[in-house]
Amino acid sequence: MMTTLTQLARKLPAPQENSSLRTLFGGRLTETLDSNGILFWEGDVANDLFEIASGCLRLYKMMPDGRRAITGFMFPGEILGVAFKDRYLFTAEAVTPVRLRRFPRTQLHASLARAPGLSREVLAMACDELSAAQEQMLLLGRKTAVERIAYFLVTVARHIEAGGKPARAIDLPMSRTDIADFLGLTMETVSRVLGKLKVEGLISLPTSHHVTLNQLGQLQRLAGESGPLTPDAGERTVRGAVWPN
Repeated sequence: MMTTLTQLARKLPAPQENSSLRTLFGGRLTETLDSNGILFWEGDVANDLFEIASGCLRLYKMMPDGRRAITGFMFPGEILGVAFKDRYLFTAEAVTPVRLRRFPRTQLHASLARAPGLSREVLAMACDELSAAQEQMLLLGRKTAVERIAYFLVTVARHIEAGGKPARAIDLPMSRTDIADFLGLTMETVSRVLGKLKVEGLISLPTSHHVTLNQLGQLQRLAGESGPLTPDAGERTVRGAVWPN
């Protein structure tokens, strides 16, 4: 299904010049949301798309037994809400103070009619969201605690990439509990694995919310990535770091 959607996206006409989802938010008023403020609740009518200007959002669903399952985080520059239909599928809550812009979905439909090239971008974003959902299923179902933490760190680094390459120094504004709820681990396991990665020299932890990825290439390997890897400084590789869940 993923391959079919991607192939279809490639066959759509290229977006017209200056026609993109990001340009739709140009001139829109910037709104603010305090830490722990709710942007929308799961089940609310999906009236708007949102572009994150600054800050971080957590996306989560509540399970029938009251447990929280975080499905993702949104960072500056990302657009939320493209793949929704009539209602939001999860709750969006601010981790930090957030600045954002919104665009009505009804106007999106009108924009697509006027600029059919936008359909390519919309479909590409939908493919990305589907791919992320598939990766999350693999993450929770097959990967070890170490692989999950490595995947999380590499993913955040890509969200805030510098010069087209994953960033080496990253901020983690979310709590250890947030990370645990996203990765399907306990808070204690998250802290323990981060500590072991630090001891092995793969990362540094200047503070609880700041991480330096000393061996990004090795973290990519631990995350199970098979594509081109980012070389570590001096091509030094730390191997054999395997810990129980």
